[in-house]
Amino acid sequence: MSPVFGHGRLRLYLLKLLEESPRHGYEVIRLLQDRFLGVYSPSPGTIYPRLARLEEEGLVTHEVVNGKKVFTISDRGRAELNDRLDELADLEQEISDSVRDIAREVKEDVRDTVKSLREELTQMARDVRQGARHEERQAKQDQRRAWHEQKTEWQRQKHEWQRQTGEWKDDWKRIWTAGFTGEGSRAADARLGQMLAEFAEEVHRDASNAQVTEETLATAQDALYDAARRIREALR
Repeated sequence: MSPVFGHGRLRLYLLKLLEESPRHGYEVIRLLQDRFLGVYSPSPGTIYPRLARLEEEGLVTHEVVNGKKVFTISDRGRAELNDRLDELADLEQEISDSVRDIAREVKEDVRDTVKSLREELTQMARDVRQGARHEERQAKQDQRRAWHEQKTEWQRQKHEWQRQTGEWKDDWKRIWTAGFTGEGSRAADARLGQMLAEFAEEVHRDASNAQVTEETLATAQDALYDAARRIREALR
């Protein structure tokens, strides 16, 4: 706890904050942080039990608003606050003095930090100038490596497409061979096989002009199997 809040003084200041306006616990914590420039940051374990104790003593009440307890000072709480006005005035003066001391320390810290930062930036600029040529060479090497990796990936995709195409051709051959039996259907089977071969060649030609990825392969496979199902249904 801040040295300003000795025994019973935080209790008094909480009544002061609630006398200004009804507030929920988190808002009380935030106000204390703001008034002490963030140096004093009371924990929920400090504030909420004291608010509960004030309520037990009848000095504050609460109501739930949007799921949060909003505390309001009671008439009894105002009476205690009025009885301790002199003590409250001394407390607020001590808080003002404490905040002024904190502000002076912060100003000194900022001045030292700026000086240190200036020195660091100067050294950083020197290092950047010294390392610029090395970074440029490294960037060119990274670019060449990235191009080589991309080229390798394109070749892999091309081989994968060729492999998938072979599998599709085999699958279609099994599908349509199973669908035709007997001497009377051989001519139709041959004609259908020719149509499918032409279709496969057209798809392969179109695909060779585009970048094939795992996602596009999966989409194409789904479309081919759907087409196979529709053709089987049409030929029944």
